[in-house]
Amino acid sequence: MKVLVNDVNLVPHRERFEAGLAPSVEVVWRPGAGARELADDLRDSEVFVGSRFGAEHAAAAEKLALIHVAGAGTDKIDFASLAPGVLVANTFHHEASIAEYVAAMAVLLRRDFLTQDRALRDGRWATSVYDREIPQSPTVRGARVGFVGFGHIGQQAWKLFQAFGSTGVAVTGSGRVDAGEYGLQWAADTTSLDVLMRESDIVVVSAPLTEDTTGMIGGAQLRALGPRGVLINVGRGPLVVEQDLFEALRDGVIAAAAIDVWYSYPGLDGRGAPSTVPFAELPNIVMTPHSSGVTRDTFQGRVDDVVANIVRLDRGEPLRNVVNRP
Repeated sequence: MKVLVNDVNLVPHRERFEAGLAPSVEVVWRPGAGARELADDLRDSEVFVGSRFGAEHAAAAEKLALIHVAGAGTDKIDFASLAPGVLVANTFHHEASIAEYVAAMAVLLRRDFLTQDRALRDGRWATSVYDREIPQSPTVRGARVGFVGFGHIGQQAWKLFQAFGSTGVAVTGSGRVDAGEYGLQWAADTTSLDVLMRESDIVVVSAPLTEDTTGMIGGAQLRALGPRGVLINVGRGPLVVEQDLFEALRDGVIAAAAIDVWYSYPGLDGRGAPSTVPFAELPNIVMTPHSSGVTRDTFQGRVDDVVANIVRLDRGEPLRNVVNRP
């Protein structure tokens, strides 16, 4: 069996990856290479490990049995181009790392530490101790956290907020979350999104991006969140209307935001603006490069899942985390 690894995030775990496979398995490492560069290796590979696979990849792949994404998202896989019988699998393990990010951003922004940091760099002590016009900030304890999406990420983040003493509500596409089971005050489907925005102090967005969820949070929802509200988006950028978010932050419609998922992404050189509007000019936003889940813990877990599925494939056993074709 030949395995072609294209995912750059697995390179630090190369030894762990190869140690889990039989000596008869050939592993070829081509991290970050494009479809044309991969053509020769794709022809006789049975497994491709990477997040991008298009028609050009598929045209070169003659023996492919499995595409394994070393992550959750399969939106960069062109399912329509795949030969019959080619399986696609994914893996998670990012929820604990992302939950840490969510909790950290909630404290940072709700306590106004971001503003204080930037002010102190200019020699201004921006606290109520020295400026009576600055109110004392609230803690996360007692804050109501609204979850837009309540899967692996939302549930893990909620555990941390529960430890702080927050209250929680959630909306999901199915509306089948049992509020009592998770200790939420209520849970509903997305028709209650506006209610959630209006009632929440902190909103955590981790819903999947679909035709129905694209742009689900716009100007009206941000106005409902209000001038003391904090938005944290770790789902997908287009869940929130780009221009509406910029204007809400610029005009003080909401207090602050932490955005880890964006509207534009760079090429392999890692250079490029994340948006067509100047979020970087705003003082009340934390901008991170889709890095909330990028930790050693995340990718060690993902390597173990990918390797285990390759072993199952080699043995003719059923695979886990197989993604249904659209």
